[in-house]
Order: sequence, then structure tokens, then C-alpha cells
Amino acid sequence: MSDATERPAVDDDAWATACAEDLEAEKARRRAQYGPPPGSAGEELRKLLDAVADKVSSFQTSLPGMAAQNTVQQLVNQARAAVEPVIERNPEVFDHLTAAGGELLAAYRSAVEGHERRWTQRPTASKDDQDPRDDGPGASEHIDLD
Repeated sequence: MSDATERPAVDDDAWATACAEDLEAEKARRRAQYGPPPGSAGEELRKLLDAVADKVSSFQTSLPGMAAQNTVQQLVNQARAAVEPVIERNPEVFDHLTAAGGELLAAYRSAVEGHERRWTQRPTASKDDQDPRDDGPGASEHIDLD
């Protein structure tokens, strides 16, 4: 075969390669626009504890404020001491707790919406109790006002 009639080398999985490249480009664009994506629930909890500890340590107020600052700092340290080992050994625990909390919230929302729907609906009465004029537009009736 001559070079003119040979087929060019074809990537067997060109579609998958193109999709992967597009996905990486979109991820890079989103990172540039929105910053890094949030981490796991355990990492986010660790960041929250660090932020609270930093904020508490930045308070410089009077003596009662110092006592409150020390108390809050002690609580933050206790929370960190309780949470850190769990985050280290089982980081997926907080992901499961987050998912469970979301499911509980969805169940609560569904129950509340169901009750609200029942409360706002007009109660249905039997046909004997209804006024025939409430049936909506019917035959026209001429009223003589003279």
C-alpha cells in the first residue's frame, strides 16, 4: 500500500477521550469561576471548628468577655477532641450523617406539605347540604328590576 491509500491511525475510543477532555476543561473552568469544590463532610466540619476557634481567639474584650472566651475555647477544644478521632478513622461517617439529615429533612418537609394541603382545602359537604346556587354558572335568569 502506498502512503496515500493508507488509513490514518484511529483512536478506538475517540468519543470517550473527547468526553474526558471536555469534562476536565469544564471542571477547570468551574474551579476558576467558583473556587475549589467543598470537601467531604468531615473536612468541612474540621474547617468549621478551626474557623470558630480562630474567631474566639480573636476576641479581645473585657474581663467577662475573657471568661466567656475561655469557656467557648474550652468547648471548641472538647468538640475537636471528640470529632478528630472519628474524622481520622471513619471520614465517611459524616457523609452518611449528612445524607441521613437530608433524608430526614425531606421527610419532614413532605409531612408538613401534606398537612398544609389538607388544612387549606375546603371541606367537602354532601350534595344535600349544598346550595344549588353554588354549582357555578347555570341557566341564566332574568331579574326584572322595575
